[in-house]
Amino acid sequence: MPLGQLFLELGAVILALALVGRAAGRLGITPIPLYLLAGIGLGALFHLGDAPEEFIHTGAEIGAVLLLFTLGLEYTSQELRDNLHAHRRMGLLDLALNFTPGLIAGVLLGFTPLAAVLLGGVTYLTSSGIASKILADLGRLGNRETPVILAVCVIEDVVMAAYLPVVAALLIGGTLVAIGVNLMVALGAFALAFFLALRYGHVLSRVMNVESDEALLLGVLGLVLLVAGIADLLKVSAAIGAFLVGIALSGEVADRARHQIEPLRNLFAAVFFVFFGLQLNLASVPDVLLPATLLALVTSVTKFIVGWRGAARAGVQARGRFRAGTTLIPRGEFSILIAGLGLGIAPSLGPLAAVYVLLTAMIGPVLTRFDAQLVPLLERKKQQAPAG
Repeated sequence: MPLGQLFLELGAVILALALVGRAAGRLGITPIPLYLLAGIGLGALFHLGDAPEEFIHTGAEIGAVLLLFTLGLEYTSQELRDNLHAHRRMGLLDLALNFTPGLIAGVLLGFTPLAAVLLGGVTYLTSSGIASKILADLGRLGNRETPVILAVCVIEDVVMAAYLPVVAALLIGGTLVAIGVNLMVALGAFALAFFLALRYGHVLSRVMNVESDEALLLGVLGLVLLVAGIADLLKVSAAIGAFLVGIALSGEVADRARHQIEPLRNLFAAVFFVFFGLQLNLASVPDVLLPATLLALVTSVTKFIVGWRGAARAGVQARGRFRAGTTLIPRGEFSILIAGLGLGIAPSLGPLAAVYVLLTAMIGPVLTRFDAQLVPLLERKKQQAPAG
């Protein structure tokens, strides 16, 4: 492809995102749903060449990694440790309420047992990327309910460290020995990275804290991508690897890194969300629209329950509970990845997951934005119910 055409197509995509971002600002909502719809529109109206599509795909992966890294910068290792310990029961509730609907739906749709297990993974995982974008866009990173949201996302990624190598080995027909080896490698890599982040994060912070802003940006970005790449090769989430780097950095270097990385994060995060829209084949939507809609409604409620109860246990008031519940609703990057694993055994799993992700990624951010209006309304109806 000529370089001029490559620049032309990429420029058109980025300008479209700029217009969508301005529209979201005028509406006072996070731009995530509009980015997703922009991706669908661009995919339907234009055929992007292989080079722009490959760039957008790579940019989307970088966006997910940077979103989780900057979220990790917001918390110290001690806060993370305390949150995981305090919310372990909520993690079990989350698994029971949100994995089960996908598993049951897969059985009812006639999927094979393994494909049904994959659909359970699709419905289980909150999108850490979308959740962190909601928190950043609406200025809620410091809210009391945010540690609850973070704890749920981290526990889910810990579960995925075991889930992904197991299903991958089953898909290729691995033996019990091969499954066991893959599982031990994934869990061992995650445990080692987690230990190093908690125990030696202060050493890493001193090493990375150089005077030059340019050197700091290059050093931090290189480290984040390196750790994310190693994590992915070891069948651990690349995003959780980046998140642990953010946890490891603290103090002055964390503040400076946040300031330096933020513009890159915003750019690649937008690319990340539009890429989801580009992946959706509109011709396959009618066949999966009804089951995807029902599944989105059911699991929006179940995920909301997890966030509400978790925030309530942490002593958060009603509006904060509502925000926790709605912020956890969106599914995203991992759900698409899991669905992609099963395309060979259940071709409809891909379109079903894509529509499902789009619906939940729109429901969550929109509801979260209107907490001030919806919570008082719900409380009034609750007070009036006995009288009726």
